[in-house]
Amino acid sequence: MLDFMPFSMLITASGRERTKTESAARTAAELLALARMEPPEALARLQGAAEGLNPEQVEERLAEYGPNIVAQEKKKPFLLQIIERFVTNPINILLTALAIITWVTGTEISDKIGAIIMFAMVVMAVFVAHFQEARSGRAVEQLRRMVSNTATVRREIDERAEGADEDAPTQRVAKKMEVHIDALVPGDIVYLSAGDMVPADLRLLAAKDLFINQSALTGESMPVEKFFGADSEAKTALEARDLCFMGSNVVSGSATAVVAATGANTYFGALAGSLIGQRVQTSFDKGISRFAWLMVRFMIVMVPLVFLINGLTKHDWFEAFMFAVAVAVGLTPEMLPMIVAINLAKGALKMARKDVIVKRLNAIQNFGAIDVLCTDKTGTLTQDRVILERHTDIHGEEDERVLEFAWLNSHHQTGLRNLLDVAVLERVDAATAERLKASYTLVDEVPFDFTRRRMSVIVRDQVGKHFLISKGAVVETVGVCSRVALGDKIEQMSAEKLAEVRGVARDMNDDGFRALALGMREIEVKPSYSRDDEKDLVLTGFIAFLDPPKDSAAEAIQALNANGVDVKILTGDNDIVTRNVCRQVGIKVDKYLVGPQVEAMSDEELTIATRDTPVFARLNPQQKVRVIQALHRDGHVVGFLGDGINDGPALRAADVGISVDTAVDIAKESADIILLEKSLLVLEEGVLEGRKVFGNILKYIKMTGSSNFGNMFSMLGASALLPFLPMLPVQILLNNLLYDFSQTAVASDEVDQEYLAKPRQWDLKAITRFMLYIGPISSIFDYATFAVMWFVLGANSEEHQKLFQTGWFVESLLSQTLIVHIIRTGRIPFLQSWASLPLTLTGIVICLIGIALTALPMGAWFGFVPLPGVYWLFLAVTLVSYLALTQGVKVWMIRRFGLL
Repeated sequence: MLDFMPFSMLITASGRERTKTESAARTAAELLALARMEPPEALARLQGAAEGLNPEQVEERLAEYGPNIVAQEKKKPFLLQIIERFVTNPINILLTALAIITWVTGTEISDKIGAIIMFAMVVMAVFVAHFQEARSGRAVEQLRRMVSNTATVRREIDERAEGADEDAPTQRVAKKMEVHIDALVPGDIVYLSAGDMVPADLRLLAAKDLFINQSALTGESMPVEKFFGADSEAKTALEARDLCFMGSNVVSGSATAVVAATGANTYFGALAGSLIGQRVQTSFDKGISRFAWLMVRFMIVMVPLVFLINGLTKHDWFEAFMFAVAVAVGLTPEMLPMIVAINLAKGALKMARKDVIVKRLNAIQNFGAIDVLCTDKTGTLTQDRVILERHTDIHGEEDERVLEFAWLNSHHQTGLRNLLDVAVLERVDAATAERLKASYTLVDEVPFDFTRRRMSVIVRDQVGKHFLISKGAVVETVGVCSRVALGDKIEQMSAEKLAEVRGVARDMNDDGFRALALGMREIEVKPSYSRDDEKDLVLTGFIAFLDPPKDSAAEAIQALNANGVDVKILTGDNDIVTRNVCRQVGIKVDKYLVGPQVEAMSDEELTIATRDTPVFARLNPQQKVRVIQALHRDGHVVGFLGDGINDGPALRAADVGISVDTAVDIAKESADIILLEKSLLVLEEGVLEGRKVFGNILKYIKMTGSSNFGNMFSMLGASALLPFLPMLPVQILLNNLLYDFSQTAVASDEVDQEYLAKPRQWDLKAITRFMLYIGPISSIFDYATFAVMWFVLGANSEEHQKLFQTGWFVESLLSQTLIVHIIRTGRIPFLQSWASLPLTLTGIVICLIGIALTALPMGAWFGFVPLPGVYWLFLAVTLVSYLALTQGVKVWMIRRFGLL
């Protein structure tokens, strides 16, 4: 039997010596022991108190157990970050190994220089990417500090009596307060309500209709109901109905609990250490990986062939080996990770300047690939500023009693108050509010859930009578009313009166109001109440709210549609109000579906229905997920914008989950991107930024892929036909280094408007097609250069091989560097589209360096010799012809296949 040492102390005393598996087992055993105790015994075991911990206890326990933080990716020292970035990229390891081999085995100064060049490539790839990511990371982190999750706790604090002097002594009082989740300690009294993340491992002390989603821990798709009584039948901690675990969230209901364990000592924390840093591969990751492997396959075929051909024809196997090594480096996409990192980091930095927090860098590209944006209505299309406009009886006439009933319901509920509750509370004047507070006392409540779509409170008047007051969606609330209030009289709900009631509600909705129904009845006195008591109510009337459309909503929707993003509304609100708002902001609603219709459809039927349905109303959380899954099955990339309790599952189901800093905890936790301003205009900017990032990455991929494919033909032909190497190994490496450096500025480039006008996704088939058509063009002009060097300039023997190699080096470098201006745009370069200034300048500088090396003394280090004047004339003709032919083929491809 376990002794009665505090639970968290037991874990702390021995946790450091155990493995993660042993720690998880120990944690589960301790939690199970708590689950089998009655609440008072569990509270005593955890050294807690009903009034909450005092400041001294909190400080002591925080020092003993540490902050409530699960194992996470801590910021590593600079040197460790550099080493990690190096070893996690196999291309860096390959280049370093080749550099060492070249340095050790090389006998010429050019071999040493080649090794230095290879190492310089690794340094550039590692450091440039690191500093770009660090820069964007700092900007994003500054914004993330503005978004935090809190927990409601009860603690004792020291305060002076109201109106007392500053010198008056303080007294210790227990108060509810919000604290950052990190500050929770074992023994804290915590309050839970719908929408909360469970902030630690908890033992329930009281609960009311509490349903918890713990799928992150158990995989269960349905919420689990929790109770506070001892659970002696539970076989494992996760099965215990009186425990709640960090990593889960409250779907509905409310509870009071005591913190059993925090941070790494929680059940989730004991298992989480091994998961830190792991990421599920997105379509973006997979696309990059597939392209890299395509290049590696080219290299695997090319390098052995080049080695064998040169070894057999030139009979110098060591030279053939060094040449093959250089070719391998030239064909390796070693700068791809760096280019991707720079583009994503710059994208995150730009979005951070627009108050958009990117929690996961790769989400930027998915953001740009969105072709369907699903969003709620409230706060996105509307101003998120709800006003209570009307409070009427069942005939639609103003009735102050209905407003008072609504106030009692909104004031006494202990769960999450939404904008509608706030509007009700603000509408009642202070004198009336004080009178109602004095006249009625809260007895119990039946919290809101998305099945009943209403919430009820039970209050006691001054003579001891109990009344149940229910407020909720019209259909669901009217459905539990069997009577109606007609002034001071109460009558049975006849078919005629039901039709009249529905007509009043429909008229309100047609006028653009969101209507809620109020029902109530006197109820028998008993210890507790449940949803089963919501029956035989008296319908007293309606309250009607106005949530005006945003001025910018119509413009934003029009802009998103123009950019190929279809906006669909997924809301829990009723269809009449939703359609009314949609009409005001320019969304054409020829067809709509409501939750019950969605529920009745098969997956295939729903997939077909989503194609022409812009509005889905009266949806519960799981129905929202089904709509998103149906869009996925139809080949769409889906973004979801949500901030409510019921949006967590949909945010996880979407390709990109988007939330706002004012959202409930579960929504912020589930999102990939957080907006500091809830606006579709900001979203449109984010979508375009994502497409720019993808477009610029694709420019590098198209240039590298087509260049490498063309080089395959040039290298193979030259190796077979020439009695000497077509280019020295050090020259190939220098060519590669200079070209790669010229492409580091591609992230600064602009992207054509027509490219941004529609979503872009990975298409390896299209990339391969581009390589097959564009790559061989460079080989045509390579062979033309070979012919001029051999037949015109006389570089046709081993004595003149340096002239040949220098000539091809310059032509290869300049053609590769300049072709970016053709490939980067679907338009006519230099006339209809200009590259960014940084990309233009780096290209010019690299071309000048390549030309200068042929004339400067240091060029001899690389085996260069001066080129005759006629060569430069030929080069000019070659480059102009190459650019013109590539432009012509590109235009033909766009007409035939469309933009890549």
